[in-house]
Amino acid sequence: MADRLTMQDPREQYPKPPFPEQPQPVPGLAVRMEPQPDHGEDSYKGAGKLEGRKALVTGGDSGIGRAAAIAYAREGADVAISYLASEEKDAQEVIALIEAEGRKALALPGDITDQAWCRDLVGKTVEAFGGLDILVINAGRQQYRDTIAEVSSDDFDRTMKTNLYAMHWIAQAATPHLPAGASVITTASIQAYEPSAILLDYATTKAGIVAYTKALAKQLIEKGVRANVVAPGPFWTALQSSGGQPQEKVMKFGEQSDFGRPGQPIEIAPLYVLLASQEGSYINGEVFGATGGAGIG
Repeated sequence: MADRLTMQDPREQYPKPPFPEQPQPVPGLAVRMEPQPDHGEDSYKGAGKLEGRKALVTGGDSGIGRAAAIAYAREGADVAISYLASEEKDAQEVIALIEAEGRKALALPGDITDQAWCRDLVGKTVEAFGGLDILVINAGRQQYRDTIAEVSSDDFDRTMKTNLYAMHWIAQAATPHLPAGASVITTASIQAYEPSAILLDYATTKAGIVAYTKALAKQLIEKGVRANVVAPGPFWTALQSSGGQPQEKVMKFGEQSDFGRPGQPIEIAPLYVLLASQEGSYINGEVFGATGGAGIG
């Protein structure tokens, strides 16, 4: 495979379906995926855009959060990642990659559906790094259900708490610590605009993330802090193989995109860098899509 920065046909740059069946228990591990996702472990090259910054990334063990965490470290930031205890294997790989860049790394295993833990993880980050100026609220729950009858109250509650309540609790705890020039970045989805029938609760939360972040942006800019949204389309992450999609759809995942393949986490990481950096100084309350050509809105 050519270097990702070398000009090439993007349709052929990364693996295409069909992929093998690969069911995993929730929440899933990147290390068990086939083919292995590219989070930038070997391919992301930094340019000092975040030198001296202090970042917290939820869901930083795998997928898009992992790619953002690696990119931030390569750009010069100290990085804390939150994740579930069952994701420790993936998380420790990320911690090692951050430290390999000579940056401080902080592992924060815990359940973000717990309000007290959401506040604690912010406090632990501020204490370890001496501050916080990049907040990426990315961790999410996605479990497909074929019909509305199958979406239990427990399903709905857990998805809402993971994707919406935790976002509020973490943002609320972080806001007093964010200095002028800081950035908040949330992860929504194309599901906010083009919801799938089998993702009722997930799509609802992703639309909520867009609205919440746009409203938050109007508040935070009054103290010089920006807030923006990234809305991915089909990206090759453990979220899909661990119940986010039926296995028959995992095997064909990304096939319907303009590229005929899913995106790799490394391909969206530059958006998180732009929005965190001073290069994005005039970007606020915006939604950046990376949908493989499907568009948003």
